[in-house]
Amino acid sequence: MTLAPGGAAAEPLYRILLIEDDQGDALLVEELLYDTGLRFELTTRTTLAEARTELAGSTIDCVLLDLHLPDVSGIEGVAAVRGLAPHTAVIVLTGLSEAQAGSDAMAAGAQDYLVKGKVEADLLRRTVRYAVYRSQTERASAEAQAARLRAEENARLERGLLPQPMLGTSTVRVTSRYLPSAELALLGGDFLDVVEGDDGLLHAVVGDVSGHGPDAAALGVCLRIAWRSLILGGHRGDDLLHLMERILIAERGSQQLFATCTLLTLDQDAGTATLHLAGHHEPLLTTADGTRELAAAHGIALGIAPGLRSWPATTVRLPAAGALTLYTDGLTEGHNGATGERLGVEGLLALIGKLATSDPAAHVDLLIRETHALNAGQHTDDVAVLRLDWGGRIPRG
Repeated sequence: MTLAPGGAAAEPLYRILLIEDDQGDALLVEELLYDTGLRFELTTRTTLAEARTELAGSTIDCVLLDLHLPDVSGIEGVAAVRGLAPHTAVIVLTGLSEAQAGSDAMAAGAQDYLVKGKVEADLLRRTVRYAVYRSQTERASAEAQAARLRAEENARLERGLLPQPMLGTSTVRVTSRYLPSAELALLGGDFLDVVEGDDGLLHAVVGDVSGHGPDAAALGVCLRIAWRSLILGGHRGDDLLHLMERILIAERGSQQLFATCTLLTLDQDAGTATLHLAGHHEPLLTTADGTRELAAAHGIALGIAPGLRSWPATTVRLPAAGALTLYTDGLTEGHNGATGERLGVEGLLALIGKLATSDPAAHVDLLIRETHALNAGQHTDDVAVLRLDWGGRIPRG
């Protein structure tokens, strides 16, 4: 490797790979690079096979490529280099008699071409700088396009996972939030929904499909839509979960995905909430006296033991005013960065007790932000939160 000592302080360092089997031509290129005044690191290889290691193992800004190498020739060499390093600038070196070769090389993906024996330092300087700038611009454009496509896909999935609540006469205030497990990542398999049925009862679900990425997200959307359709069709409790499990098994194919969920039916007139836990944890009840976890019977996750149908119901009395919070375990599985201990439900309840906000939406946002901060921003699981606030219609006692 050759490192140029000169160059202006503001000049970027160009990491250049020269693939040239003629030692004389390689020496001339190196001398010309010194004359350009560029700051550069030059690595020379004589075959494409030798260059593969450099292209795969280090960051190269520009490849100077001879079109006639011992192991590859012509535009096949350009295609091979572009395949190994698609976002690296490629400048082809051609002979005097190869008038068409340079144009063909650019059509194959090279940024530019230079004719051996016709290159001066100023021309080489401009060509390298422009080729690198162009390749960096193309890379930035490709990354921006990929980000846009990912954002669009996330938006489509989000519409499926986080639908608009279907409310009729209910006065319950619904707040829902979703936080994916990693920046720019596809949404995972967490899902939630709220529907007021023809029976006047408010039905809610929060669930979590095992795994992350598009497969889990697609299954989460499928289960969420299935739940809403089945609720509107009059299915409830054990029967509803049985049908959701059948759908999960049919849709997961050969993948051993499973899902946990909490079903909630809120009867404002009777002042009760009926819970079915399918491998999921209990919701939180917030009153004027504070927040606590509701005790409820546990059932098995969907898809773990098909046909077992073990989902007991638990009915609890509710206060005249309060809130129920259903959430996925991404809210509690993080760790306290100061102590290294898992947050857990106890830590979550302690944190809720310190939050000084009465607005439900602000409370949920702050809760997610604080748990994220405690985990030093390294949340590794998706977070879905559904909060239902009421007041006035539910009798005490």
